[in-house]
Amino acid sequence: MRDFVSKRAREIPPSGIRKFFDLCIGMDDVISLGVGEPDYSTPWNISEAGIYSIEQGVTSYTSNKGLPALRETLAADLARRYRTDYSSEDEIIITTGVSEAVDIAIRAVTDPGDEVLVMDPSYVSYAPCVTLTGGRPVPLPCLEKDRFKITPEALMERVTPKTKALLLNYPNNPTGGVMNASDYRGIADILVDHDILLISDEVYSELTYEGTHCSPASIEELRERTITLNGFSKAYAMTGWRIGYLCAPKEICDAALKIHQYVMLCAPVMGQFAALAALRQAEEDKNEMVREYRLRRNLFVEGLNKIGLQCHMPLGAFYAFPSVKATGLSDEEFAEQLLKEEKVAVVPGSAFGPAGEGHIRCSYATSREDLSVAVERMGEFVSHLRG
Repeated sequence: MRDFVSKRAREIPPSGIRKFFDLCIGMDDVISLGVGEPDYSTPWNISEAGIYSIEQGVTSYTSNKGLPALRETLAADLARRYRTDYSSEDEIIITTGVSEAVDIAIRAVTDPGDEVLVMDPSYVSYAPCVTLTGGRPVPLPCLEKDRFKITPEALMERVTPKTKALLLNYPNNPTGGVMNASDYRGIADILVDHDILLISDEVYSELTYEGTHCSPASIEELRERTITLNGFSKAYAMTGWRIGYLCAPKEICDAALKIHQYVMLCAPVMGQFAALAALRQAEEDKNEMVREYRLRRNLFVEGLNKIGLQCHMPLGAFYAFPSVKATGLSDEEFAEQLLKEEKVAVVPGSAFGPAGEGHIRCSYATSREDLSVAVERMGEFVSHLRG
């Protein structure tokens, strides 16, 4: 028989995150800092809205773009929070999670041979999604010395005549880094001069701990060349509901909608009603979760630095990204041995790109008690390494 697997499917690697989840299976007493998921249940008033839609028999398809009421409320919410001005009718699509939004955004704008700059380190799906279009993902290093921001100098080093887009994610998974308005203005001229599109995944926008989140689409010179991606998974503890959204200028939104129509049709209707309730009724629930994440961040990062794992203070998301270079182990060796010897699961930084090497990603979306025990175990491990 012939080899039926496509070349592009062969080219993409399996998820480096899942590899370490699989190692945990069957192990007792493991504290997992590897899962990028809130440890909260969805607030009840959100769940109740989804349940009510089912009870009322509202289980049919919606418009491809999503419920009009959800898009209208979302456009108003984004304008209030981030000073963007998206049209609910022409510039917003409700998607099946932010993962679908990432996929259709990349496919809507990328032709075979196009280069897409992908910030490094970054979430594991970005580069493979570019590869599956026939485009070429080009890593753009974001270094610890720059607080994991994109700098104009680094950007210019990677721009070529084939560069079509820049894909970034702030607040960032895995580093917790953020970009502010000044940072975006620092790269805006380069994007304009070289006619480069910006794809901005802002799924952690509500989890910004110092100051307020800046959406690049709020910056005048970037508005018409920005695709904004976001969703409800992280801020509202709605990962399993699978509701995200894509916002873009009409021409790009129309192209993305055609792909969405063929591969997904529409996002789940009960999830859309739940998302509408989140926007209307769950502000305090969200704020309480964010306050708790901030406390956990402070506790955990302070503990990491005390045991000798140098860690910058993450300004957003719910990840710490400490360096393990001083231990003499690679990030993969450190993660494997830590799991085996102390039963703490973390993810090697290299799973998120070459610039992540020598670091580990630790999620602090778990209880303060577990975080304290994890730091204690990690401290024992580091102490043994030093002899």
